Amino acid sequence: MLNYKLISKVFGSLLYLEAILMCSCLAVSIYYQGTDMASFILTILVTALAGFAFRHLGRDADNNMSRRDAYFVVTMSWILFSLFGMIPFIVPNFSFTDIAHSSMLSFSFTDAFFETMSGFTTTGATIINDVEALPRGLLFWRSLTQWIGGLGIVFFTIAVLPSMVGGNVKVFSAEATGPIRSKLHPRLSTGAKWIWAVYLVLTVACIFSYMACGMGWFDAINYAMTSTATGGFATTNGSIATFHSHAEEYVCTLFCFLAGVNFTLLYAAVAKLRVKMLLRNSEFRFFVSIIAIATLFIMAELILRNGYDFEHAFRSSLFQTVSFMTSTGLFNEDAGRWPHVTWIVLTCLMALGACSGSTSGGIKSIRGLMLLKIVRNEFRQILHPNAVLPLKIEGVNVPQSKRVTLLAFVTLYILLTIVCAFVLTVAGVDHTNAITITLSCLGNVGPTLGLEIGPTMSWSILPDFAKWMCAFLMLVGRLELFTVLVIFTPAFWKEN
Repeated sequence: MLNYKLISKVFGSLLYLEAILMCSCLAVSIYYQGTDMASFILTILVTALAGFAFRHLGRDADNNMSRRDAYFVVTMSWILFSLFGMIPFIVPNFSFTDIAHSSMLSFSFTDAFFETMSGFTTTGATIINDVEALPRGLLFWRSLTQWIGGLGIVFFTIAVLPSMVGGNVKVFSAEATGPIRSKLHPRLSTGAKWIWAVYLVLTVACIFSYMACGMGWFDAINYAMTSTATGGFATTNGSIATFHSHAEEYVCTLFCFLAGVNFTLLYAAVAKLRVKMLLRNSEFRFFVSIIAIATLFIMAELILRNGYDFEHAFRSSLFQTVSFMTSTGLFNEDAGRWPHVTWIVLTCLMALGACSGSTSGGIKSIRGLMLLKIVRNEFRQILHPNAVLPLKIEGVNVPQSKRVTLLAFVTLYILLTIVCAFVLTVAGVDHTNAITITLSCLGNVGPTLGLEIGPTMSWSILPDFAKWMCAFLMLVGRLELFTVLVIFTPAFWKEN
């Protein structure tokens, strides 16, 4: 069965790490003399004490982690981080007298968990109607949850504390995205550090780019964290559109695009000067092609139907295409006002997603490419029944077991979408919103398209049970279905 002592030891280390991360938010709150100082102090103490308790329970643990332990640790780590991460939202902020009329004065348990899970999974859906009324410490915490969740909570821990877990390769496998894994270094901890270095460099470059375009340092840091994490949380109600800067929109588009590329490829292209390796990568070419086609189509629709000029149509269509496909969710204008045919394109993009090994959500471009090659092979097989047709990605044949896993993944993805959209429709949500809400949660995208909840609106009107279902879908989508759902199978809990 599960190695509970080892699991407790891991949970303790993770909670220590979360308490340390919250100290940066406390520093921001102190700097701005925010009303959330007391809530962060209390949260840090509670989180640190819980970490100490878990470490004490696991003090005699060995470091032998099974695959069963790894799947349980990864799933529960995200839930545990969200449970403790939501405390600052629940603890009252005592000086909120100026917004006493606002529903944000007191977060319910459901809303707080939804907001925090949306942050850590980089979904970006929010139940807050007026984010500008939040104190700076909480705004920074929302952005930081997305930045940490961008590459994965446990993956971050492996980079910081490589000796924490024995069998960390199994943990990485349970949290990594995409059907095909690529390595930077034979040692996972070393590879994790290099990937996090790329992530950090990308974030810092994004910060300075935003500031060069006129954004203040606080907004620049927050938007950089949520852009490179492809998360979508904003410090202003109008997202990027608040700043009315074309330059900032192009900067945001660029860094969201880069964050949607496989980080191993980015490292090879930049650090090792292997740009040709990136340009020859089939998934990258597929990713760029889809963005180009979708941008041109939406651009034409905006020019012909909405009367946009060329630059406005290009900028808006490119921004929204990249934002939806990389599951970022930031917006430069309300796509809900665009022709409905563009909704279909954007919905397909949010379902497909960007590259594997990136911070984006969705099915991933590599799986879309593999499915197209499987379909192509089926047509050839009809004409040549006895032919043996390989399925090659980057010159390497994909084994039959991975093809079966791919079909199982897509089938499960479609089933979850149908069932959850049906439940939301029965609950009274309009059918367009029901479908796009489900896809948005599973793909960790954030915005949705429909009559009741548009891409620029909060999700606060959803009933509580729908918020819990959405939070569950966010976790399932972030950990790519099987890691979470396997825990609910009887076989997982059998001794042998």
